[in-house]
Amino acid sequence: MVVWTPEEIKTITGIFSSLDYEDIGPKALCRCLIVYPWTQRYFGSFGNLYNAAAIKSNPNIAAHGVKVLRGLDRAVKNMDNIKATYAELSTLHSEKLHVDPDNFNLLADCLTIVIAAKMGDDFTPETQATFQKFLAVVVNALGKQYH
Repeated sequence: MVVWTPEEIKTITGIFSSLDYEDIGPKALCRCLIVYPWTQRYFGSFGNLYNAAAIKSNPNIAAHGVKVLRGLDRAVKNMDNIKATYAELSTLHSEKLHVDPDNFNLLADCLTIVIAAKMGDDFTPETQATFQKFLAVVVNALGKQYH
């Protein structure tokens, strides 16, 4: 069980309340697919992923990026029990989709970069530490079925 301070909860909810999911989600997923091209193998049915321009203009990738952020929204709303919140998604990703759980960390890092760029000076070291703690808990929950 993760213990969240009131300040951490405020930081996490503040970040997510100010995000434009239609902007941030696609940018984070595109960054992941471009920087770590081996992650593209899980998106073979999404159409053309031949180069960075194709990935950035792919509507399926954009939609899935939004879906990922909406999924993180579930964790924000259930911070006291993120593992249970993601139990079904963990099973889906491990048993049906066979996603390498290390990819969750890669996407979390890309999301951190995109949000840091968007927030600028407001993304303080303390904010980053809290955000990365949150993402580590989410990544752990998504990887639970693999353990």
